[in-house]
Amino acid sequence: MLLLENVHPVAVARLREEGFSVETEKKALSEDELCERIKDVSVLGIRSKTQVTKRVLDNAKRLMVIGAFCIGTNQIDLRTATQKGIAVFNAPFSNTRSVVELAVGEMIMLIRNIPDKSVKMHQGVWDKSAKGSYEIRGKKLGIIGYGNIGTQLSVLAEALGMKVLYYDREEKLALGNAVKCRSLNELLEQADVVTLHVDGRESNTNMIGPNEFDLMKKGVIFLNLSRGHVVDINALRENILSGKVAGCGIDVFPEEPASNDEEFLSPLRGLPNTILTPHIGGSTSEAQENIGYFVPAKIADYINTGSTSNSVNFPNLTLPTLKDAHRLIHIHENVPGVIARINRLLADTGVNIVGQYLKTNEQIGYVITDINKAYDKEVIKALRKVEHTIKFRVLY
Repeated sequence: MLLLENVHPVAVARLREEGFSVETEKKALSEDELCERIKDVSVLGIRSKTQVTKRVLDNAKRLMVIGAFCIGTNQIDLRTATQKGIAVFNAPFSNTRSVVELAVGEMIMLIRNIPDKSVKMHQGVWDKSAKGSYEIRGKKLGIIGYGNIGTQLSVLAEALGMKVLYYDREEKLALGNAVKCRSLNELLEQADVVTLHVDGRESNTNMIGPNEFDLMKKGVIFLNLSRGHVVDINALRENILSGKVAGCGIDVFPEEPASNDEEFLSPLRGLPNTILTPHIGGSTSEAQENIGYFVPAKIADYINTGSTSNSVNFPNLTLPTLKDAHRLIHIHENVPGVIARINRLLADTGVNIVGQYLKTNEQIGYVITDINKAYDKEVIKALRKVEHTIKFRVLY
């Protein structure tokens, strides 16, 4: 197993306890480096910087599973991974609270104009004034993306006395007194604070650009703790300099350094009342430790039992414990007739099926067959040759 980007030590310990031979790297690897290193790797663990491209996956001859020790998976070519029968797991809940607390802290700091006050103090300037400083109580918070993070932020913001509006492309149940907006424009026109908590899909690129900033109130507080490419950075810069955006907190950027040794370059550097953080929304000790337990457990469960619960690209199956049987795990292209061929082979060789589980998505079928331990080993060779098979393995 290869773990990149300084994954929490608890994850390394857990995986070694499971019997994995674990290699670690503190930084992300370039595409060329990863293509070379991944050739003999069965399990890859990454965070947000490592790009698992089609070229990387084409070089991954033994790869069974990828663990993303973070929320996002847009750094992984999920379609290619699925086509190659490689399961992908992430940590959709483990750092939710950490991101939410950063958002709450930043909106309070920004609406009070604390970043600029702090800079002046360090320069020896004593600027004791209430000008440009406000409470968040009573203000309208506009949450774009009402998933795990957005909903928890909604609850905390309401407890602080804010009026919560939200917009999501999917139908989401409002928590507390939050109000669903029918369109993004409706939210932008009303919100005193706008915060982004959307995923990194390509269609979200520059979802906030010049037109969206034009719709916002003058003096709006703007936060992006989701993905860097969802905001037009140059448009944001212009609106900060014009005063349209009175305070800004950005944790993610279209281009980010591959390691701590590289200089951070951005048009947002040096702007007034702007908090820039190095993609650390989920980087707390508690969150990283939680992820260090959660993702290895999913990886080990998949390797040891075939369970795909919470996989982001495989059909989700939660399987019973394997007892006095062998488990056949068959991943195939989602075309008609594959399971019939599997069962015909088993029947023709007199193999007794103890239990069988099948689930599909648009790309693949995932069938688990538990059989009695007494069977002709030639049937395994035959199952590997079933037409449209992507991957096949046996658990004893």
